[in-house]
Amino acid sequence: AGAAAAAGEAEAADAAHGSALGAEALAVCVAAEAEMAGRDAAAAARSAAVNELEGYILEARGMRSRKHGSLIDGASLEPMLDEAEDWLYSDAGEAAGCGELGAFLAALRVRVDGTMVAFREKVEAERVASEAALQASADAAAAERAANGEDEDHDQRRLKYPDRLRMVQKNKDEGTELFKGAVDVTQYRQAAARYNKALTHAAKFVDLSPDQREEVDALKLSLHLNIAMCWLKITDATNHLDQAIRSCTDALALDGENVKALYRRATALEQKKDYEAAKADLAAAAQIAPDDKAVPKLQQRVEAQIKRQLDKEKKMYGKMFG
Repeated sequence: AGAAAAAGEAEAADAAHGSALGAEALAVCVAAEAEMAGRDAAAAARSAAVNELEGYILEARGMRSRKHGSLIDGASLEPMLDEAEDWLYSDAGEAAGCGELGAFLAALRVRVDGTMVAFREKVEAERVASEAALQASADAAAAERAANGEDEDHDQRRLKYPDRLRMVQKNKDEGTELFKGAVDVTQYRQAAARYNKALTHAAKFVDLSPDQREEVDALKLSLHLNIAMCWLKITDATNHLDQAIRSCTDALALDGENVKALYRRATALEQKKDYEAAKADLAAAAQIAPDDKAVPKLQQRVEAQIKRQLDKEKKMYGKMFG
């Protein structure tokens, strides 16, 4: 009996010891997991800071290709951007944390703005003049609609096909005129508004024949493509890329092999850094239109971004776990 009791006590002690070891092992695992999560969060935050700086440099390089871009001091701007890019990919840039990257970007913005004073003054002057002209035009159009007893926002009339088609085409043409004369995001927004108004009218056709349906769908397709192009240029809206993608998707719902829709959606996806999705759209576009010259250029850029992203991840994780 004494031997059995001793054996029981020994087993209980072993079990308690094993339980203690299990708790210790679990605590070690939890701590390790928390440490890895912290590293992942820090790596993601740094990656976002790097992407923001890269995006700003890319945006600044493209400013000289805009209207009145010749007013930008390119002799000062380009070396400045080259220097910033060299620093970003140097050992110092690779070692920089989020705070240092943010401070570098803030200082770069100030320096870049100094090269664009004449450009921004010219753009602002044109914006003010354009808005005044557009307001006068809108007031005149509103007066004309009032005189004719029209209210486009609540127009539920069962108009004849040619009459409704005229209203669609009128708004579409006004949108195109605004787009062609746009100098900043305000005019691109106004162009998008006219295109959307045209779509509103396009949804009010009734009793369409097959030929009429085909004509209306072609107009809708063109409008969705134009709206996507507007959103690609309304860069001050946080959701402008999502809106462009949605318009392209609407266009593809009407024509699943439309190369412009695939290309413009890929452009928005690339800017969102969704490179794999952009790659898929471009592959489809290349298969549909193998002679298109713009598609392979964007494909090369997307492939380069994918490679750069993979290289950055390898380097980052090599430093973390090396």
